[in-house]
Amino acid sequence: MKKIGRLIWVTVSLGAILLSCTRNDGLLNNTALKQAINTGASGLNSAMVNISSSQAYSILTAYNGNLKSATVTDSTYKVYIPLSLIKGIYAYKPVTKVDRLGISLIQFFTKTADNSKMIVQMPLKKVKSPGALRHYSPADSSLTNNFSIAVSDYHNNYNNYWDYDYVLASEINVDNVLAGKLNINSIVSPTNGIHYTSQYVFTDSYTAQYKYDSGDTTVSSFAITSNNNTLYKEELLTIKNDTARFGREHKYVLTIGDVQIIRKSGTRTVQIAVNGVVQPNAVVTIVDQAPDPEASVCKKRDIQITFEDGTTSTVSALIGKSIDDIKTLFDSLHSVYFAAYVVDWIAYDIYYQRN
Repeated sequence: MKKIGRLIWVTVSLGAILLSCTRNDGLLNNTALKQAINTGASGLNSAMVNISSSQAYSILTAYNGNLKSATVTDSTYKVYIPLSLIKGIYAYKPVTKVDRLGISLIQFFTKTADNSKMIVQMPLKKVKSPGALRHYSPADSSLTNNFSIAVSDYHNNYNNYWDYDYVLASEINVDNVLAGKLNINSIVSPTNGIHYTSQYVFTDSYTAQYKYDSGDTTVSSFAITSNNNTLYKEELLTIKNDTARFGREHKYVLTIGDVQIIRKSGTRTVQIAVNGVVQPNAVVTIVDQAPDPEASVCKKRDIQITFEDGTTSTVSALIGKSIDDIKTLFDSLHSVYFAAYVVDWIAYDIYYQRN
């Protein structure tokens, strides 16, 4: 009888524990919440070490502040450039005599073969130092065209600065080895607003993506994923007004691994959730250095978390080693200077039959 009674007591106790867990609805204790945050930050930091040391990152983030993109702002200018017009293989060749300013980029390339894609072949050194592309040095004759971008889908349909659509789908290779895939889709419409997506797929399972969709509620986001698992994501929802492109912040969400930090307009508290379950025992404070409609943890924003035991941590402390690289990756996907400078300028030169 004592054994039976003890067995019943154990069973009831286990049932009470399980019921208690169910009633807590996924709430974590102080240690588990810290572990979830630290695990997410550690995974992000490891990913950024791999990404920032890759060949693809150095290509995507190559930028010279003196470069001008092929975008124009003339309200009377119109152009339509489809892939069928620019397809073919274009190989870089050094131009030994450059005696005038504004030399067209196509003069540095020779069409070597027909192809269903537009394939641009050039020295990797020129890609990483884009300011040197239009300049000749004696060492250029010894460079090999060990970089290529193969464009499988492209069109530039430009009516004016507020009415155009642009598509670029491409694969990037270095030494005949795939380094990544760059895809851009940009639509600007006087009736439907702005819709922009820029995505770079790295070869080691990582993907970085920037999106912007305007409207009465504008949604912008930047994310880094691995095998479709979110390592980092900032999402901003704003309500339209007449004074700023991003309007008034309505909702801000930062995701690091399984942890989400959420601020909604009209509420005094900032929530922290793990796998979608809000953890009310932690206090979260968003600290902005200055008012900025595009504030992020990479730009004028930090987030402090105070745990139930009174200890604190900040996002900048958790991912401090990665912040600069994340910002560089975000800026590069937002602007994509490389694609604008090389692919688009060659496309314009072909369209206008410059030589």
